[in-house]
Amino acid sequence: MSSLTLAVRDCSTMLRRNLLHARRYPSLTLNLLLTPVMLLLLFVYIFGDVMSAGMGGADRSDYIAYVVPGILLMTIGSTVIGAAVSVATDMSEGIIARFRTMAIHRGSVLIGHVVGSVLQSVASVVLVGAVAVAIGFRSKDATALEWLAAFGLLALFALALTWIAVGMGMASPNAEAASNSAMPLILLPLISSAFTPIEAMPGWFRPIAEYQPFTPAIETLRGLLLGTEIGNNGWLALAWCLGLAVLGYRWSASKFRQDPK
Repeated sequence: MSSLTLAVRDCSTMLRRNLLHARRYPSLTLNLLLTPVMLLLLFVYIFGDVMSAGMGGADRSDYIAYVVPGILLMTIGSTVIGAAVSVATDMSEGIIARFRTMAIHRGSVLIGHVVGSVLQSVASVVLVGAVAVAIGFRSKDATALEWLAAFGLLALFALALTWIAVGMGMASPNAEAASNSAMPLILLPLISSAFTPIEAMPGWFRPIAEYQPFTPAIETLRGLLLGTEIGNNGWLALAWCLGLAVLGYRWSASKFRQDPK
């Protein structure tokens, strides 16, 4: 077989391994998925009327439309923490050190983790999206092309954050440290435009919310699904995704090439 065929075979094997782990130990994925679902229900049913009135909306449905794009991206940030924990577990248990000695494609180990995490992120987004639709979310006049672009943005954002999470897992001494180091992936959406417009924030706080990867991605997704203005957010979201993906890949590959201590 050609080297490409062997590489694809090894990557497929590692992907199956990670999906089997996720199926046998679903508690981690379910726990991470519970956070965005609970926040969605909390902000819609507890704060929905107040937040909608504060933003000039007529009723709770206006705030549902506003908050769902941010929750979907928060779902990705929450789900990819599982990749950091999984990689750190493999590192601490010596599995990755063992894989280094085997006659397999060097990148297949990391690619298996990344692709498996992206698939889990997409599945989680679909589940949270179904909950959002069940409680009243409706996309306004989004065309098929805009839906396709929204799905592509979610997948690309999941890929970028997964590479960052894999790097965190490679650099962490154990699973607990990996989980703690990946917490900013959940906290950053809380200080973005996910729950309230940037214009409503204090002036000193706005740069924190504006100059981070979640805000342009949220505004782009919101524009695609709800027909609001996207402006430069689309290009900024794409730049953040590509930059984070390259940074995470180089970080992960560098840590993978290092000899275990």
